[in-house]
Amino acid sequence: MILIYTGKTTNRLRYIFEHILKYVLGLKVKFTTNIEEFNQHTGAKINYSSRAFNPNELFFYASPLLFERRIKPQQLKIENFEDTKIFFISKNNSDLPFDIFAASFYLISRYEEYLPDAQFDQHQRYLPENSLAYHHNFLQQPIVDVWIKKLEKILKNRFPDLAIKRRPYHFTPTYDIDIAYAFSHKGFLRTTAGWLHTLYKRDFDELNTRMAILKREQTDPYDTYEWQYELQKKYDLKSIYFFLLGNYGQYDKNLPADNLALHELICYLSDVCPIGIHPSYESNKDIQIVANEIAKLAQIVKKEIRRSRQHYLRLNIPDTYQKLLELDVEKDYTMGYASQVGFRAGTASSFYFYDLNLEIKTTLRVYPFAVMDVTLHDYLKLTPQQALQLIEQLINATKAVDGLFCTVWHNNTLSNYKDWEGWRMVYEETVKMALK
Repeated sequence: MILIYTGKTTNRLRYIFEHILKYVLGLKVKFTTNIEEFNQHTGAKINYSSRAFNPNELFFYASPLLFERRIKPQQLKIENFEDTKIFFISKNNSDLPFDIFAASFYLISRYEEYLPDAQFDQHQRYLPENSLAYHHNFLQQPIVDVWIKKLEKILKNRFPDLAIKRRPYHFTPTYDIDIAYAFSHKGFLRTTAGWLHTLYKRDFDELNTRMAILKREQTDPYDTYEWQYELQKKYDLKSIYFFLLGNYGQYDKNLPADNLALHELICYLSDVCPIGIHPSYESNKDIQIVANEIAKLAQIVKKEIRRSRQHYLRLNIPDTYQKLLELDVEKDYTMGYASQVGFRAGTASSFYFYDLNLEIKTTLRVYPFAVMDVTLHDYLKLTPQQALQLIEQLINATKAVDGLFCTVWHNNTLSNYKDWEGWRMVYEETVKMALK
């Protein structure tokens, strides 16, 4: 157990101390505002306040952030410290030259996404270019976990008997099923429209593919599920699938939710892997749409649905998470950027969502991802070899802090079809590197 002295125990303070000390380092934590109790304690303890009581104690200078209730722009000075960046610079001979707890809270709570100058793209997604991490070149470093490693070293040196039980590195591959099949099972109208569009484009390769599938001489190119399953068995992967069940629209193009082929696919995959809902693009407007989509998926698999990832990564903090909480979703995997790889919340650890508007720690567990196939191919325009080099850097950065390396891939990008030729190899090499 480690005792924390602070002049005032707030929800913000309790949240970030418990995240770092309890959930990441595996320590029991107790808080006190009583100076006499703190001084008399003979075990491990931290003074988190504006001044040290004696020169021998472990003291971290407390910035105002964790004691505030307002959301306001913070004047952040960024400095270099050893192998990383720091901000909320400390005073008064603190044992770290910055307030690790305030800085970690700022990133994990996504404080900057609440600010009035936050900028968004055409899909109402927070722009990574607007973030502190992008501006100061630490987006590809799980910086909070790097800081926690430094704190862990200090704690071990000061309290050798402290039983730190850090969680191990973990790899979680995830898949979004946005378009289950390229040509199959589309129904008469969509199939006819597809043929006409292909003829209009004079895409003879696609015409040949369509004809071969019609004659059952070839498998639909997006039907990569058997290959995924064989890969899962080969490497003992703990994969998670997210299914789009929204009504057909400009950005929602999966099979209809009542399509029997889609039902069979969902049931097949749910028998071997955990699954979740992939709330549609349009569902971002209305919680009832999300509720209906969750109900449809639950009805198909005869299971409660407790996981989610937003289609198009349309994450609006705190609104999206508040809706998911209202619908009893327990785990969300949307925390990442569409146009950049890296660590949106500054961490490769899962964490509970803290609602800054309500000033409470919620029950929604957030699982950040580090890389997505579409980011590498469509946004960053990387070749397969360039993508593998970048992925390896992210994996190594995650392993260095015993973090969670989570990937987002799609069934169609594993097809080796058209623009995605060569990318199946990228994925399998990613799996190998992640498990090495």
